[in-house]
Amino acid sequence: MDTERPLRVPVGRDAERWRTFPGERTLVVAARTVVSTTRVLECLPAVLRDDSRVSVVFAYDPTSAFNDGVLDLLHDSGCRVMPWSQLGDVSPDLVLTASENVDVPEGTCPVLVLPHGIGFQKYVPDSRADRVRLSGLVPDALLEAGRAWLATSHPDQDEQVLAAHPKAAGRTLLVGDPCFDELAASAALRPAYRSALGVGDDRRLVVVSSTWGPTSLLGEHPDLPARLLAALPHDTYRVAAIVHPNVWAAHGAWQLRRNLAAALDAGLLLVPPAHAWRSVLLASDLVVGDHGSVTLYGAALGRPVLLGAFGSDSVPGTAAEVLGRHAPRLVPGRDARGQVEAAFEPAARAGYAGVAERAFSEPGRALVRLRAVLYELLRLPEPSSGPPPVRALAPVRVPAEPVTSWRVRTRVTVRDGGAGAVVGMERVPAAVASGNRPESPGVFEHLACTDTERDLRTAESASVVLAAAPAASGAAAPRWIDETLASRPGCLAAAVPLGAGGCLVGLRDGRVVEATGPDGAHGPERAAAVVYAYLRAGLPLTGTASLRVDGRPGEDFVLRVRAPEGTTGRG
Repeated sequence: MDTERPLRVPVGRDAERWRTFPGERTLVVAARTVVSTTRVLECLPAVLRDDSRVSVVFAYDPTSAFNDGVLDLLHDSGCRVMPWSQLGDVSPDLVLTASENVDVPEGTCPVLVLPHGIGFQKYVPDSRADRVRLSGLVPDALLEAGRAWLATSHPDQDEQVLAAHPKAAGRTLLVGDPCFDELAASAALRPAYRSALGVGDDRRLVVVSSTWGPTSLLGEHPDLPARLLAALPHDTYRVAAIVHPNVWAAHGAWQLRRNLAAALDAGLLLVPPAHAWRSVLLASDLVVGDHGSVTLYGAALGRPVLLGAFGSDSVPGTAAEVLGRHAPRLVPGRDARGQVEAAFEPAARAGYAGVAERAFSEPGRALVRLRAVLYELLRLPEPSSGPPPVRALAPVRVPAEPVTSWRVRTRVTVRDGGAGAVVGMERVPAAVASGNRPESPGVFEHLACTDTERDLRTAESASVVLAAAPAASGAAAPRWIDETLASRPGCLAAAVPLGAGGCLVGLRDGRVVEATGPDGAHGPERAAAVVYAYLRAGLPLTGTASLRVDGRPGEDFVLRVRAPEGTTGRG
């Protein structure tokens, strides 16, 4: 997008000759970072709905260290963008921004600053000096000129701002938080958000949330997503990562994905930096976060919280700081799964249960208040069409790499009287597994992968190979087993689902076990785990076996050995 070419429509020289909507007022949105621009894009459409009296243009300020992606965001949203250098040549009636760092040209028009998170909660580096400042405060010049207005979400924030900066006295406006209102209004659609992410009722979604900077979760523990994926059973948990847009802008998507490569191979849902995080947060069961706003939003929505990090830049007395004092910490080196499961206990949430009341005043009214403020500053009567609508969020699909290899641990318990056995199974993605754990009587571990596994070392080392797709016919299944065992000398078993249901598991000694059970909904991995565990335990490969996945109620499989059809290619 060429931002150096002067904008002529809807504002600028001779604009009246070309525009369709006359526009009684001009609103300029100062777009400086992805996170601040996103916040305006999320709330402004509802506030200005159906009102052609207001012409809106976006002025791109390229001076931020986090400006990468802003122009793409504006272009994808269909916004009219003018270069920052042209801002001094137009006469806006109001400048709106969610970035307090914009250098607004001299003039008389008011400047309304929205928080781009839950405002005034932390200290951040000052881009104008070698010091830190309270996040959300505008330059002195705007305050001294009486042009700046700071939107707040809670009356306590007025005191925080005044204590940190006396010149802000009388320059705050209690608006509320449109983002929190939208989250709260969308809560009923949680099943749809989970479905869009592929998270069923039998799995918990853990969201890892990281703000930016060296004291953030990823700044202190960049391997935490991978460690969680290694600790939490694959069949019971999914893990998503919400990473602050400033991390994407400063380091780039390529670098971020390289830093999280193992976690991505293990199925991590890496949430795009704009808009998508809200529905993912609503789909979550637990937030592992830090001192960023997403963690606080999660706590305010009633989600259990574990703190993977918490920077000292949190402002004392704020809702975020209270959360930091009372939420449990995820201690490195200790049992991560045990800490995650303990965080779901009601006692773990008692200390921060009322955090929403400290951050948001009169939830549900933010858009109404924001519209009133906006039109007052524009010197226009509000539309007569009723209050601005609060729309539920749309479900968002987040692409993830398919997991194609696992470390599988089974525990075999023979039933009394020798009538089959119960097989307990847990598995974690091989990309993050630390290697073989010690075995013991009745406890076995193996590496399994699909026939689409791209890591050649894993493919060559796997004891069990799984067909990624059902056999095309009854005759094709034994042929696939023979070819797989012949081409992979280290493989002891090859499993392929049958189109009519059930699964064939071929062994290197020539036997083929037909396993009939509920695996049609899961693929061949469960049937293969039962057969492999029976084989290692020296049990007959016939009769009924019960599988318990991560301790859940059993799934019964009926095992039957087919007569060998030849051992071509099998050692």
